[in-house]
Formats: sequence, structure tokens, C-alpha cells
Amino acid sequence: MLLAIDVGNTNTVLGLFDGDTLTRSWRVTTNASSTADEIALTFRGLLDGGSEVSGIALCSTVPAVLREMRSMLSHYYAEVPTVIVEPGTKTGVPILTDNPKEVGADRIVNTLAAHHLYGGPSIVVDFGTSTNLDVVSASGEFLGGALAPGIEISLEALSSRAAQLRKVELVKPRSVIGKNTVEALQSGAIYGFAGQVDGLVSRIVEEIGEPTAVIATGGLAPVVIGESTTITHHEPDLTLIGLRLVFAKNLD
Repeated sequence: MLLAIDVGNTNTVLGLFDGDTLTRSWRVTTNASSTADEIALTFRGLLDGGSEVSGIALCSTVPAVLREMRSMLSHYYAEVPTVIVEPGTKTGVPILTDNPKEVGADRIVNTLAAHHLYGGPSIVVDFGTSTNLDVVSASGEFLGGALAPGIEISLEALSSRAAQLRKVELVKPRSVIGKNTVEALQSGAIYGFAGQVDGLVSRIVEEIGEPTAVIATGGLAPVVIGESTTITHHEPDLTLIGLRLVFAKNLD
């Protein structure tokens, strides 16, 4: 069984693969202060101590957690073949940006998975701590993209700076025209971010100049995809699938 681990700024997602099939997945809060022993304890609890892990694939956007992950893997899974996605790891994804080393590992992994599943060109819209739009060429190259503040951190910033505004549940309001503060905030968040994504996607597709698949992923994708007019696919496990593909490439 392959254990795929995607460490994000807000959440860490784990998936257990039996061959090509994702059999189980979990989402836990990322804690940058967790020690290697605490991470191991969490993992063993989720795996029930009984799942036989024969391989591990990992990507992380949080340096402090990556450091503890390395320590945890060396102590608790020393005999298990492990692939960590970082500069020098074989991914098969050419990175056509000014500075390839600054591109997050999750964005490269998503590019690989998107091209594997849907071909190209394509756009991956990752709704997480930030909203990432990553552009994949017809031949599977990472071309670049656009980054914007995520939905939750935008609402948190608004509530912290405006005394009469507060955090709200991210659900669709009764109408676009909010009749109270909660509905107004929900309208601005859900319809506003859907419009932001649609606007960016439209401009990117115009620049690409040919039909383009648009794949939504990330923990907050379900909040927005129903209101978007440009998203064509929803793949919540895109990063985990990409990690499985990277693991296979590095064990050939």
C-alpha cells in the first residue's frame, strides 16, 4: 500500500493507495509546531496500526513540517521506500517559469495529475489557503499561473479589520442580494470568488487560444464550483493521484 501525504498550509491530506486505487483518505489540520513523534502518532492512529505501508510519497509547502516529516520517516519508516517531491525529484514535468525552484511541490504534482487524467492544455484551480490557478500545456509542461488570497483567509482578514463584520459559514445565501450581514458576506465570498476564478480562467483560455480543461481541487472547491461557469471537472484527490504518479516514476 502506498501512503501519499500532501502537507498544505492549512490541512494535511493523506491517502492510501492499493495499486492505482485510492482506498482511504484523511484530512487533518497542519500544525507547524508538531514534532516528528507527534506526527508519527497521528499517522499510526489514522492507519489503525494495521495497514501495511510499502511506499510513501510526500510533498509539503510548509518547511517546518517537512523537516519534522523527514525525521519521522527516518525513525518510523526507515525501511519503507520514500519519495519526497523537491528540486531534483523526477516528476516528468518541465517547469517553464523564470525560477523553477520557487514553484511549490504541490503545483508540480497537480500538473502531472491533471495532464495524466485530462490531457492538455488544462488549468488546475486549487482552492486552499490561497487560490492557485496553474496552467498546463498540451504536452504536460507547467507554464505558470495566477495566485490569489484564499476564501477563508480573505474572510478572516475582513473580520479582523472590520469591527461589525464576523466570520460566517461558507454556504450559499438565499440570493445574491444579501438581506443581512451574514448573507451579504456569504454572497461576496461565494459568488465573488466564483466570479474571480471565471474571470481569470477566461483570460487564460483566451491567451492559450484553444479549448482547455479546467479542473477544480482543494478543500474549498465544493463551496465555489456550483457557481462557476468555467470549471469543467472536479477532482478532490488530484494531489494524491499526482503523488502516486511521482512515486511510480522514481521507482522505475
